[in-house]
Order: sequence, then C-alpha cells, then structure tokens
Amino acid sequence: MPYEPVIGLEVHAQLATNTKLFCTCHYEYGGRANSQTCPVCLGMPGVLPVLNRQAVEYAIKAGLATGCSIRPFSRFARKNYFYPDLPKGYQISQYGEPLCYDGAIDITMDDGETTTIGITRIHMEEDAGKSIHTEGRGTQVDFNRCGVPLIEIVSEPDIRSPEEARAYLNKLKQLLLYLGISDCNMEEGSLRCDANISLRPLGQEKFGTKTEMKNMNSFKGVERALQYEIQRQTEVLESGETVTQDTLLWNETENRAERMRTKEEADDYRYFPEPDLLPLEVSDEWLDSIRSELPELPDAKKQRFREAYGLREYDAAVLTDNRDIAAFFEAVDRESKNAELSAKWIMGEVLRVLKEQSIEISEFAIDARRLAELLTRVSDNTVNNTVAKQIFDEMVQTSKSADEIIEEQGLKQVSDTAELETVVEEVINANPDEYARYKDGNPQLLGFFMGQVMQATKGKANPQKVKEILEEKLGPTE
Repeated sequence: MPYEPVIGLEVHAQLATNTKLFCTCHYEYGGRANSQTCPVCLGMPGVLPVLNRQAVEYAIKAGLATGCSIRPFSRFARKNYFYPDLPKGYQISQYGEPLCYDGAIDITMDDGETTTIGITRIHMEEDAGKSIHTEGRGTQVDFNRCGVPLIEIVSEPDIRSPEEARAYLNKLKQLLLYLGISDCNMEEGSLRCDANISLRPLGQEKFGTKTEMKNMNSFKGVERALQYEIQRQTEVLESGETVTQDTLLWNETENRAERMRTKEEADDYRYFPEPDLLPLEVSDEWLDSIRSELPELPDAKKQRFREAYGLREYDAAVLTDNRDIAAFFEAVDRESKNAELSAKWIMGEVLRVLKEQSIEISEFAIDARRLAELLTRVSDNTVNNTVAKQIFDEMVQTSKSADEIIEEQGLKQVSDTAELETVVEEVINANPDEYARYKDGNPQLLGFFMGQVMQATKGKANPQKVKEILEEKLGPTE
C-alpha cells in the first residue's frame, strides 16, 4: 500500500534583541557559563518579569511577513515541566491566545511548482538553559540561555516530502534574515526545528499516528531525518505493526533516530495563564507603525528585479536570495548603468570569492563603486572580459582601482583594425598546416586562430574585431 507523508514543522527562532525577554540581561553565544544571568531569568523567589517591547515588535514583523493575523489581545501562559535546565520549573510561553495566527508562505520547488504551506501560529516564549552531559562528571547546567526571546513558528501539516520541508525552512530563514529579527545561526542554536511526521494511505483524509523528531542541526539534517523516519514508519506499517507516538532524537553521526520518550500532549504541560504578566494588547496605531517598518520582502523584490532590470527569473532569484547581495547589486547598477552585466559579474565572480573566502558581502574587498568602475571599462571596450577578470582578482587583493591597474599594466584593449590585421596575418602565416585544414572544411579551427591571436596580444585584443578580421582573412572553407 503506498503511503503519503504528512509533515508539520515547529521552528524556534531566537530574536536579535539586545536583552532577554523578561529581564535586562544581555545574551551572547559562547559566554562563560552562568555569567549572563540575573534573579529574574534564574527564577528567584519574589522577582517579576517585564516584557521586552522590541521582542514583541519583532514577533509581529514575523507574523506580518508570513501573512498572519495579529491578535490585538493575547496572553502569556506557564508551560510546566521539570528539567534541570529550567530553573523556575515552568517556561513562560503563549498557548490559547498566540500573538500571530492563520498565515501562509509559498515555496517554489526545483521543478518550478509552487506550494502554499499554512502557518498555524507564531507565538513568543522564553528559552530554557542548556544541559551539558559529560562522561565522568554527570550533568552540568548553563543558565545563560534562560530567558532568551524566541518565536515558535508552527506550520500546518501541509508538507508532503522532505524536499518540501527543506524548501519551507529555506524560505522561512530568508524572511527572518530580510526582516533583520534573527541571525538564524543553527550552529549557535538561533534557529532550531522539530518535525512531526505521520504516514497515511494515499487518498485517506485521516492522519496517521505521528512521531516527533528533535535534535536536527541543519536543513540538510532535517531532510535526512525525515527521509529516515518516513522509511522507518513505512516498514512498521507494512509489517502489520502500529506506529507509536514517540519523541525521537536524530543522531547525525550514525544517520538514525533514537527513541527519547513517549510524546507529550498539551495537557501534560498543565498550561495556565501567567499571573505575573498583564495581557498583551496591540493597538491599531502600534500595528500600523510596525507594518510601516517592514522592508521589501523577497518575493516582491524578485518581481521588481525582473520588471525593473529585465532579469531572468533565475537571475532575479539568486540576486534577491540575500538582502545584502540584492542591495549590493542595486548599488553597482546605479553606478555602472548596466543591469545585465552587473548581475552576471555578481552571480559569477563576486559570489565565487564570497564562497572561497567564507565571507559575507559586507566583508567583500571591492565596494560597489569600484566594481562598477571595472564593469564600465568592460562596457566601453577599454578591456575585454578575460582581462577584466584578471583585474578583478587583483582588486580583491589590493585597494587599487580598475583604472590604476589598467594604466600600470598597460591592459587597454587593442581595437585598432590595422594593428589587429597585422597580428592576424602573422598568426595565419605561422600556422600553414592549420590554415590548410581550415580551408579543407574544418571551420572549428577558427577557435584555434582566435586563441593564437589572443595569446600574441597577451589577451588584450578585442575578441569581436579579431573574429571579424579572421573570418575575412581566412575566407570561406571548401
């Protein structure tokens, strides 16, 4: 019997606020254990939480960017469970009345098909601490993360494959980065994902028994974990057994899941309203103010790039994948006045260097003005594309401008017809065998002669003029 996967994702994103959700402690990844705490985030008796306004605004921005409705009146709740890294014995979260609800985002797969994934809710909550299990030393606890502001983005069970899950996560990460509300660093725990997976026979409406997968540390890891669990549940069902509702931990090293515990339901957490916090009220004026601060989002920017700059769908998608790359492209185009050439060089040479050096565009050695100067010299035929790439590589290593390098090294393109005709004639006379084969019906040798001329001019010849002169001098093939 063929089965259909039903997948829902719960994504926790750490908000990039200066202080924690309910106190003034600053959190920075990698700090000395238990050095970023206070009586509030440690849950000392008699202390009271105070809600971080910026965290609320960041959460609302996430809701608006994903098409959610924003609840004008929401409450915080206590989620009760006992674990060493939770000093209060409960976590302040939202339950029955989340801040954002009923949203959706569109994802586009590699085949170009677009799918809409619903978002059930986005709610705010504080993070717990971190338990460190060390062989021979037992369990140690670092409370630095306690109280760090999170949003939990809960999808509808609309995802039907591991590939869709990965595309959804990529789109969500892109939105959060565009908004500037999270750094989305999975290695540092700023973005975490849990997955609920079940199988049902094709055509059946009723969901199967779900399991929850935790401890996935990369989007690729999420995809592999889902593939594993789908295969495991398929084997269980095909053997006539029943899937049990468990919480599983993904073991990245061994590429398999391990049973952690029986999956909890909401009742297990004994939610009740947080008595130390007033209900959160979002006025129309406040909401309008937050909405006015939203940047141009990826889909809108991609559409504008296609219409305003005449870019292909693929090029527009690559250039708008990252907000800073998109801004760099527009800055280069303003100076160079050549969108097609700017897009080609950024997608090719610039992204190549960023990947090789493992840096962001903000750390790139060539600013928009200097790159535009180089592209202008390509456009006005001062240098050809091959020489321009050599100049580009030197600009990455030095602070020199394109014009300085061209002048110092004598790299101006040779476009003088008489001068090029002389070089072409010398190349033809120096290669009589190739000339004879060309005349005998081997037109591919035109490329050979092109290469010889470029070599003779040290790459400075105008390729288009060389081609025209060669075709004239070589004449037709027989």
